[in-house]
Amino acid sequence: MPRIAYVNGRYTRHAEAAVHIEDRGYQFADGVYEVFAVYEGRLIDEGPHLDRLARSLGELRIPWPMEREALRVVIGETVRRNRLSFGTIYLQVTRGVARRLHAFPHHPAPALVIAAQRMNRPRREDFETGVTVITIPDNRWDRCDIKSVALLANVLGKQRAIDAGAYEAWYVDGAGQITEGTSSNAWIVTKAGAIVTHPLGPEILGGVTRQAIIAEARNLQIEVRETPFTKADIAAAAEAFLTSSSAFVKPVISVDGVAVGAGRPGPVSRRLHARYLETLKTDGETA
Repeated sequence: MPRIAYVNGRYTRHAEAAVHIEDRGYQFADGVYEVFAVYEGRLIDEGPHLDRLARSLGELRIPWPMEREALRVVIGETVRRNRLSFGTIYLQVTRGVARRLHAFPHHPAPALVIAAQRMNRPRREDFETGVTVITIPDNRWDRCDIKSVALLANVLGKQRAIDAGAYEAWYVDGAGQITEGTSSNAWIVTKAGAIVTHPLGPEILGGVTRQAIIAEARNLQIEVRETPFTKADIAAAAEAFLTSSSAFVKPVISVDGVAVGAGRPGPVSRRLHARYLETLKTDGETA
């Protein structure tokens, strides 16, 4: 079955989908995006993703490409046309097509692209072995809270991780604090059992899964600390893990080649992962 994409008002075969060469997203990275997880045919956290999209559009002064409810219909139709059971929906809005000038066009017509990507059903063993992480200097712009398509620093950081044989790279700012990963939020678990992650602000993207895990942790009466942590804190931690819409909750067993805690997934990250998967089975919206 061919993949189907939505491009500026039309559903089309993925292989034939195209945007204009003067789309400002292509020439200036003048756009924003969201990635929605689809689990057992359900769109996960659709509302929070659309809320974050609204914030990103507002920060860049890009109009909505259509009314929010109409956009929900198009997203759902993309899921249905692709018969997507497990995977992701990628949504991108740019300022649109205009003559190549840095200044905003006077009457922008935002461009909307939505694409589906199939994934295998998550396997339990994928989350039981844990992943490794390296650290790199945080050289990104100072508005990481906007989910912009300007991801070159993230691409280079992720490739550094892959070249090092790691799953992810965590950024370290000038004060020695871990901000987040190239495509995930970063967490540690203290020996007292509290979970710690960087507070919201321009230094990090407010992850939708991050938000969900904080809520789940509090429901489980696990202490949550939204405060910066350092590599020294990682060395003293009992566990570490990362979160994202596509990775869910992944235990981190080593950072820069040094084992975290016992060097294997710990009870807190395992508990949060299991609880989150249970939530996915009931809380998502059927497309």
